[in-house]
Amino acid sequence: MDETSAQVLLAPELRLFLRPAERSGRVTVRCDGVSSLGHVVESLGVPLTEVGSLVTAGGPVPAGYRPRAGDVLEVYPVRRPQRLPSARFVLDVHLGTLARRLRLLGLDTAYANDCDDDALIDQANAEHRVLLTQDRGLLRRRRLWLGAYVRGARPDGQLADVLDRFGPPLDPWTRCMACNGLLSPAGKPDVAPLLLPGTRRTYQDFSRCGGCGRVYWRGAHSRALQTIVESATRPGHR
Repeated sequence: MDETSAQVLLAPELRLFLRPAERSGRVTVRCDGVSSLGHVVESLGVPLTEVGSLVTAGGPVPAGYRPRAGDVLEVYPVRRPQRLPSARFVLDVHLGTLARRLRLLGLDTAYANDCDDDALIDQANAEHRVLLTQDRGLLRRRRLWLGAYVRGARPDGQLADVLDRFGPPLDPWTRCMACNGLLSPAGKPDVAPLLLPGTRRTYQDFSRCGGCGRVYWRGAHSRALQTIVESATRPGHR
């Protein structure tokens, strides 16, 4: 480290965002006297939504701190669970399966497969939803009020990551997996015209979405969903 540079030390949890050559977590950066520490961290590939604290030898500093030559700057992740005033989410177009699983667990989850980035940010801001995405560029948009990067390549891992990060209260089987509407008990005579004959004969308990009208029952198709619910609600899981 020369007299015009500083060292940035990134916690292991943040190193997945770094370029392969920098995955050791120790990066030398130039100090130009203008760029903020937040800008430096983002230039390394780490969205500030994933950063919990920034620390120098003198103690914690804000993202607006300007690094000085000789600084050793430590970057730590958001502490988990990250508690929210209200656990409400909006997901980008690539996370449709995760959206359905969050709804299965009773979490208020907005999703549409045709929303562009601006529409997602507008909805997140207007409805105070956390924007969940794997698009780091989207998380760097300054007007986004709150977002989070979803770790994991498969839905199981993505769901586990979201639950671990936010620790939201769960209320399974209370939301429509198709539209996010609330479910309420439905009498069999009321929904019978919507059922196939085999379903009418076999099942007695139903619920119906107050939004789209979809009818639900605990049939053979729900066994895989029950496994997801049991895993998410198992004591010690989160």
